[in-house]
Amino acid sequence: MVTRADIGVIGGSGFYSLLDDATEIEITTPYGPPSDVVTVGHIGSRSVAFLPRHGRDHRFPPHLIPYRANLWALRSLGVRQVLAPSAVGSLRPEIGPGALVVPDQLIDRTAGRVQTYYDEGGVVHVAFADPYCPSGRAAAVAGARSSEWEVSDGGTLVVIQGPRFSTRAESRWFSGNGWSIVGMTGFPEAILARELALCYTSISLVTDHDAGVEAGEGVTHEEVLAFFATNVTRMRSLITDVVAALPEERTCPCPTALDGLDLPFDLPS
Repeated sequence: MVTRADIGVIGGSGFYSLLDDATEIEITTPYGPPSDVVTVGHIGSRSVAFLPRHGRDHRFPPHLIPYRANLWALRSLGVRQVLAPSAVGSLRPEIGPGALVVPDQLIDRTAGRVQTYYDEGGVVHVAFADPYCPSGRAAAVAGARSSEWEVSDGGTLVVIQGPRFSTRAESRWFSGNGWSIVGMTGFPEAILARELALCYTSISLVTDHDAGVEAGEGVTHEEVLAFFATNVTRMRSLITDVVAALPEERTCPCPTALDGLDLPFDLPS
């Protein structure tokens, strides 16, 4: 029975399971329970923990996901590298539904979400200029290309509060700023991973063009879930390939993100 993992996968909308022959683990954290039980098993030789971001019954809307509990739970199981597949809307006419984007930057347009573990016991400023793990990004891009996905290496993800979709004016504003994709869950997930010295890689499946990019009525939640459902088998296969490609030894900057900082508590080991 596997009870520890090196790699964590946080499944997004429509992505509620990953592992066969897995062990279910219920975890408590200082921040409450995570979105669901964590399943732990193997993909090849790598031990993997899977957690559905919204819960298996999709009960958590984007603004109410227990982000701190989710990342803390994964780290407490031994996870040090996190893959984060999600459904996003495209802000670029040339990036259409079915394309994959592995962003290298993000813009936070959320409000009221707790975005740090370090809110008591002293000030902790964590560098966040480059939000994503370079090694994880390289593995994701290589895996997508080998599987013949249409993939964009880099781009900016703008994270909105949700649960509503963007207005047409907001969408045009995002696009006019040169941003690539829009989603609702990539923040604070990314900064919380950084505050735990985890490698974090966003893997974004485009399900639609956002409201201001093309004419029409705009996307609906049902359409997003339906599109993701038609691609979930292919996404699982991609995650399997990326897990195998992740380096076993972390030589990226992520493990040293907290070096020299005076942390107010010990991180789970």
